[in-house]
Amino acid sequence: MKYNVTFNINERLYIKDPESTETGRQILKNAIHLICSLGFEQFNFKKLALEIETTEATIYRYFENKHKLLLYIFNWYWNYLAFLLEIKLQNIEKDKKKIDILIDVLTTEFDSDDSTQFNKKQISQIVVNEHSKAYLIKNVDEINKDEVFKPYKNLCSIVADIIKQVSPSYHYPKSLSSSIIETAQYQIFFNDHLKNLTDVNDENKNNYTYHFLKDMVYRILQLK
Repeated sequence: MKYNVTFNINERLYIKDPESTETGRQILKNAIHLICSLGFEQFNFKKLALEIETTEATIYRYFENKHKLLLYIFNWYWNYLAFLLEIKLQNIEKDKKKIDILIDVLTTEFDSDDSTQFNKKQISQIVVNEHSKAYLIKNVDEINKDEVFKPYKNLCSIVADIIKQVSPSYHYPKSLSSSIIETAQYQIFFNDHLKNLTDVNDENKNNYTYHFLKDMVYRILQLK
């Protein structure tokens, strides 16, 4: 199912709202493409300017640096996952079904479609490949003061609430929620690049991360 959605992104991540102008939208669209294809380390504003035939100065009118641009993309992704969970969990009463939907949302790669202004397939690949670079940085405490991680924290809270609904006696719902989200990204990455760190094989490779997380969560929450 396709959803036409937009989200309010933290204003501290940009100088000028990139979604307010055609130039800004081109910056986002092409930044997503370049980060996905080149990797965040090799990506810079000079390459982005060449891609969209503009100047670096124009890009700097929208974003202070490339890390804030990356966080902008991640904010959109975290908001989108929270939105999907809210939609897909409506009217679901069975505990195991809630967990199955949760894990499916966290492990399913998005298709390339035109239901949003962004290429969701490329964004999901960026999140898998670059997710630790969003917050495993020296100045994380400083930028956290600007609440730029709030969408991620909100997503973790949604997952924690699901865990508490399913298993009210479980003592660590917040820790488990963040662990589930992080594990999903790491296992997808390992599956693609470092298979010896997983138990993936030819038979289970297509849905490996989903089944691994499902087994882990079912065991932790003692679901049968």
